[in-house]
Amino acid sequence: MGKNKQKKTRLREIVLKGIPAAPGIIIGNAYQLYDEKFAIPRKKIRAKLTEREITRFKNALSETRQEILAIHNKISKELGVEKARIFGAHLMVLEDEVLISEVIDKLRKDKLTVEYIFWQVLKKYITVLSKSDDEYLRERVSDIKDVGQRILKNLIGAKHHSLSDLRKKAIVIAYDLSPSDTAMMHRGNVIAFATDIGGRTSHTAIMAKSLEIPAVVGLETITSKAKDGSHVIVDGNRGMAIVNPSKETIRKYTNEKKRFEKFEKHLLRSKNLPAKMLDGKSIELAANIELPEDVPSVLAHGAKGIGLYRTEYIYMNRKDLPTENEQFEAYKQVAMKIVPNSVIIRTLDLGGDKFLSQFEVPREMNPFLGWRAIRFCLAKPGIFKTQLRAILRASHYGKLKVMYPMISGLEELRKANAILKEVEDELRKKSIPFDKNMEVGAMIEVPSAALTSDVLAKEVNFFSIGTNDLIQYALAVDRVNEKIAYLYEPAHPAVLRLIKTIIDNAHRENIWVGMCGEMAGDVTLTLILLGLGLDEFSTSPIIVPEIKRIIRAAKFSEAKKIAEKALSLSSSKEVEAFAREQIKKLVPDITIQVLGQ
Repeated sequence: MGKNKQKKTRLREIVLKGIPAAPGIIIGNAYQLYDEKFAIPRKKIRAKLTEREITRFKNALSETRQEILAIHNKISKELGVEKARIFGAHLMVLEDEVLISEVIDKLRKDKLTVEYIFWQVLKKYITVLSKSDDEYLRERVSDIKDVGQRILKNLIGAKHHSLSDLRKKAIVIAYDLSPSDTAMMHRGNVIAFATDIGGRTSHTAIMAKSLEIPAVVGLETITSKAKDGSHVIVDGNRGMAIVNPSKETIRKYTNEKKRFEKFEKHLLRSKNLPAKMLDGKSIELAANIELPEDVPSVLAHGAKGIGLYRTEYIYMNRKDLPTENEQFEAYKQVAMKIVPNSVIIRTLDLGGDKFLSQFEVPREMNPFLGWRAIRFCLAKPGIFKTQLRAILRASHYGKLKVMYPMISGLEELRKANAILKEVEDELRKKSIPFDKNMEVGAMIEVPSAALTSDVLAKEVNFFSIGTNDLIQYALAVDRVNEKIAYLYEPAHPAVLRLIKTIIDNAHRENIWVGMCGEMAGDVTLTLILLGLGLDEFSTSPIIVPEIKRIIRAAKFSEAKKIAEKALSLSSSKEVEAFAREQIKKLVPDITIQVLGQ
């Protein structure tokens, strides 16, 4: 026993670098969520048993359907209907007539056990979709795996392995987390998680931010390094996981965790103070949300309004389109909770990596450059008008603004505004109240829009810079491709110059400019963005206090000089080094606690 204990203390410390998905530091024990590998033997059956196997298959489908419906109902009650919609995709897999027919046909032809036949068919689907160039189809792999494993377990009578089985607090370690897995995180025993794969926009990252638990994804080898019970540190600030940390490392992170939590509490004490710079310039500081259930977090972190309401989540993972009244109630609910502050609703941003199951969307070689966002809405005016009617009706109950995504030129903008005017006229004729002075804006996330922003600024009340797409288009870097992730550089001189062009052109026409992409939450670049003249920042609610701290510690005159210097630098690395140096001088507590320097 003594030898084992001694051996345990000698385990080598392993430091892994990944992608920060949600901030914070946690020290705890690992709970390995295994990706079960089924060993299904190839076993012949007598012809007369074929119908029995078909019955077993149908019973397993029915049993699995009941399990998923139970999860759906539980999540609906505890987290809200919108967060439970993901299970609509799972139910659709269960009702896929092509897959079911293929299993039954092969069963009758090959005379093998149904679990073996089903496993072979399932693997074929997974292989084909995994190799697809279509991001949406690749994302469906996790749904198919999740449902497929449930069906197999019901066929062979295996026990389901779920996060709901957790009986004590633990850090979840997994290759990836399925939607069913992440839905169980609300139970309270998941204190952090770390995965081999994933990105900032994965299901797991979204759930972690919503629950405000530290998370790191894209660690590549965490499942092979951390076993059940391993001592692990998850550093969601730097995007690191440390397995078998030494006593010295534990002591260091324990102190850092205390400092970070104390710092976060200190920041929250200023949540009701204005986002005003030392020389009097006021900045709008808002938050991004996906669902009405996210509003409490917005208010708790001191954001003054919502700068991006991503409405596509109301449409996704369901068989039908949301009705006008359903949308109206969702938008009205948010508007009333945020009054007297404003809510900017982005119209349906379909495409790229987000699709509706209701449409046979053609496969595209470059979906991020294809039939998406405002292009889709203009091609489907019925859907667009339904959403605009819901937004306008809800505007009567609060301060709503609307903006169009992926505007690439003046014609698109004018067409969108013409449809909006049609809807306004229809409501006016029916005496349905709406805000007749509702502001209308355009998202600037395409280089052509940035370079013609002087023209576009004459047609709208505001711009919101969508940096996630603007950066990938300007630098020709697929932001979801891990092989070239190092080229995705928000501090690239070209990106900074585009942002300056957008802001300058907008201000010449006396309209304001916000930013709702991930760059708005990058505290390293806050001073530069302030100096470029950005009027509004909209970011994840948990990042709002940190941005406010920087705003309240700086003078606009100083920030302008910092921005001018940054614009003269030649590379992203130079800009980042300079920006960190300036933050360190001005707000050292941010540098130590958030940037880890």
